[in-house]
Amino acid sequence: MEALLIFAFILFFSGMARGRAVFAHFMVSNTEFYTASDFEYEISLAQEAHIDAFVLNIAYGEKTNDVSLPPMFDAASRRGFKLLFSFDYAGQGPWPQDAVIDLLEEYASRPVYFLHGSQPLVSTFEGPSSYADWPEIKKRTNCFFIPSWSSWGARRALRPGVADGLFSWAAWPEGPNPMDTSIDASYIEFLDGKTYMMPVSPWFYTNLPGYSKNWLWRGDDLWYDRWNQVWTIRPEYVQIISWNDFGESHYIGPLNDKAYVAFGPEKGKAPFNYAVNRPHDGWRRFLPYLIDTYKSGKATVSEESLVSWYRLSPSRACASGGTKGNTGSQLQAEVPPETLAQDRVSFSAMLTSPADIELQIGGETTSNFEWISTPPGGVGIYHGSVPFWGRTGTVSIRLLRNGQAFTRLDGPAILSTCPHGLTNWNPWVGTAIASTSIQPKAPPLSLEEQVCVKGFGDEAHNRLCLFTCMYHYCPLGPCTCQLLGEPLPEDKMPEPTHGPGYPNPGLDCTFLGLCSFGCNNGACPESTCSRDESLKDKCVIPPEEPLPDDSGHGYLWIGEEIWDMPQPRISCVPPCTLVLPPWPSMTSTIDFPRIMVTRDTWVSTITRPPITVTKWALSTVVVTTPVPASTTTDGIILIFPPILSSTKTWPPITVSNS
Repeated sequence: MEALLIFAFILFFSGMARGRAVFAHFMVSNTEFYTASDFEYEISLAQEAHIDAFVLNIAYGEKTNDVSLPPMFDAASRRGFKLLFSFDYAGQGPWPQDAVIDLLEEYASRPVYFLHGSQPLVSTFEGPSSYADWPEIKKRTNCFFIPSWSSWGARRALRPGVADGLFSWAAWPEGPNPMDTSIDASYIEFLDGKTYMMPVSPWFYTNLPGYSKNWLWRGDDLWYDRWNQVWTIRPEYVQIISWNDFGESHYIGPLNDKAYVAFGPEKGKAPFNYAVNRPHDGWRRFLPYLIDTYKSGKATVSEESLVSWYRLSPSRACASGGTKGNTGSQLQAEVPPETLAQDRVSFSAMLTSPADIELQIGGETTSNFEWISTPPGGVGIYHGSVPFWGRTGTVSIRLLRNGQAFTRLDGPAILSTCPHGLTNWNPWVGTAIASTSIQPKAPPLSLEEQVCVKGFGDEAHNRLCLFTCMYHYCPLGPCTCQLLGEPLPEDKMPEPTHGPGYPNPGLDCTFLGLCSFGCNNGACPESTCSRDESLKDKCVIPPEEPLPDDSGHGYLWIGEEIWDMPQPRISCVPPCTLVLPPWPSMTSTIDFPRIMVTRDTWVSTITRPPITVTKWALSTVVVTTPVPASTTTDGIILIFPPILSSTKTWPPITVSNS
């Protein structure tokens, strides 16, 4: 019961949004040759898709920033569209603090800049080692700061105390697995009510030796699966990765011959342009419905349509191009790409009632197969896929009711040969609208009225999650809900009369609610659960692993809010090292003494003008063992040269054992 309440609280709290919004990640570096009409056209397409704003990825020193930002902001103003900045610290190195402030002071006050409440929303791509810049940036610009410091993970990214929320870059599954929500759960847990921006992406393939990038992740059902996960979690913000990153194949914006600079010899040095003739516009087809449902809980289907995507050659037809599945750069086990990329034609349909689907490859027809997933009440998005089964040739897909086709989508041929002799792991995406008009229709149930009806877990939790999610208990973290639907009638639910269950010895507490629910409802797998009452309250709470740069040192990073406390208190298990934040204080002037240097008859005096500081860097404080029940310590101001001193004081900090 306790775990059920915790899960209900997580879902409830994550749905308590100030105002949900969906953004698309936009690479400014790809727009060097854009005109004003290019920006206005792409903004109009984003508006048609119900996207709220572009998140402008800008690298430091990138010449395109000066060229493209003015016309893009002008185009957004004409269209009534919003923009916001994501400062890219990985592309060309860290942004200097003053450069960030200057750009925000120039653009963040404009009416088209997206606001979180009354504050300009600002993000980053990486750059966690520059965290100390952000207190001053926030002070000067009043920005609401949601960085993507995914290389640090949620817990470590929050440690400096400067982020108002976090954006995760973990939008793709590792290995031959479907996308799960375990990383989302980690972010939500550590954010503890702060703003979470959830990533959504349809695909990932890159082959850019100039950036040392050549890998793919599984994407076949990703676009469909991830939006179902958005509906389940309903975070405050969603960011689509991406609108126009052609070099990583996850673009949903239009192809544009002016935008392929990433493939060129001066940048990515790609062996071939794998975006040409690979449109992805079809992935925008359902976005108005998906986004409106995420925001409001329910949306209307006003036209029936079909979207399909597939690669244009089987995995083993041509050379891989050296592409790996997964990437060692993120400490993943690299595997042959064909073990991740599936030779399947994937498709989704937005319908107001059930329909059959028929697929042809090279004239050979596949029919009478079941959809993988259908919406509750028959209204919404249906999803499925069919293997190539060694077939090549043109692809044709039809939707039928009572044997009569009402939608047809024809796609390019699947071939056993490849241009350039290399497999292009980037898919073709197509879409078609039904030939018959319909009466607009909404699903019978809103998201608030739906429950989880299908889910899974990792290898350890999967057996339990398959059962519990089917019966509406699908705790975020150990389980991933795959599909929301109508609650089962009471007579279809299992009888909760089998008695409680407990995690087996040595298992952690993520099994607590699952064993309790599963065993009481008749599914008590011996590999994970027991009815032995002596195991009650014996599940393992694993200790928090030390953060990477803290290993073996017992560092405790203290947030700046400690200086606002009249009686600051810190708890640690000694031996520990307290890393104190910069101490904000009234402006202080440091006077340097004159230094006289004498040699023989030559005398020189060295002087240095006074400097003004608004923050004081403090040395670490080491708390050794044994230590009294509480110890009071004064911080030590660390300024160079060490002969300098200050009269500034602050409340003593009480350190207690815990």
